[in-house]
Amino acid sequence: MKNWAGLLILGLVPVQAICFASSGGNANPVRVALVKMPYVGERNVPDVSHGPDYLEQGGIQKLLEDHGVQTKQISTVALTADEEKAYGSWNHLALASGDLAKLVSDERRGGYLPIGLLANCNGILGMLSGLQHSGPTSKPLRVGMVFIDAHGDFNTPETTLSGMLGGMPVAIAAGQCLTRMRLKAGLEPAVPTRHIVEICVRDTDPLEQELLDRSDIQQLTLEDVRTRSANLHREMKRLSEATDVIYIHVDMDALDPREVPGHPLAVPGGPTSIELAAALAEMFKYEKVAALGVASTPFDDRDKAGLSRQAAYNLILGAVKGVQQR
Repeated sequence: MKNWAGLLILGLVPVQAICFASSGGNANPVRVALVKMPYVGERNVPDVSHGPDYLEQGGIQKLLEDHGVQTKQISTVALTADEEKAYGSWNHLALASGDLAKLVSDERRGGYLPIGLLANCNGILGMLSGLQHSGPTSKPLRVGMVFIDAHGDFNTPETTLSGMLGGMPVAIAAGQCLTRMRLKAGLEPAVPTRHIVEICVRDTDPLEQELLDRSDIQQLTLEDVRTRSANLHREMKRLSEATDVIYIHVDMDALDPREVPGHPLAVPGGPTSIELAAALAEMFKYEKVAALGVASTPFDDRDKAGLSRQAAYNLILGAVKGVQQR
């Protein structure tokens, strides 16, 4: 038997090696639809990221099936030829977000758990929009979000120090800025800040922090993750009572930087993937949790040892374990 002790310190042990048993005999297996969203939305960089492909190519679909999960052909968001001709990286992202929303909505209506393999956190617009419009009627569902990230992503064009769109998606989703982008993604109404919980945020801009302090967004800590605390369950119960459907989003920079050594925005003080996977398992036991997004996984030369990809797989399997235990 392998000696996992040293790896446990860094949280690098695959979830399946320490806390999963195959559920291949389950009469009602969890059904997962993997959806790749490669569009990044940032200016002066390539329009698309290879990160979602990198997660697929490591064998995530087979890994899920080995754990008794029923999967289907992986979907990929792709702009039409006419959409590709449209001007502007932000515009491309908004269009792609609308396409992502349609995929997510269709998959949920078909009885699948959508799992977004996302280029970056801007993917939350399409994930939230898809869930919002996945109900039995045309009436939008009330959507809640658990946002797990080292950063608050609650900047606006007026508060940002970097100018990065990737620091704004929570604010956009909450109706604080860039309304046309949100509407083009199909997210209407905006998500009330009281329906948002942020976890492990530890790096914000000064004016961004002021916005967060004035909002109704609830903040949970690293300790809440590590202990799967009463605070964590309190917020999950609150969201379950206040909303119709809940989206859980993870930016890989939320993790201990030793597991994402190629991430350009890693911040000390994060949980290991084992710790976060255990917390995700608890959160996904709640019936209204209906989708997961994993964003900003370092890829190729930035993940030469494969640590980040394994960490992402740990998180996905943790979420699935929670659904299996409902």
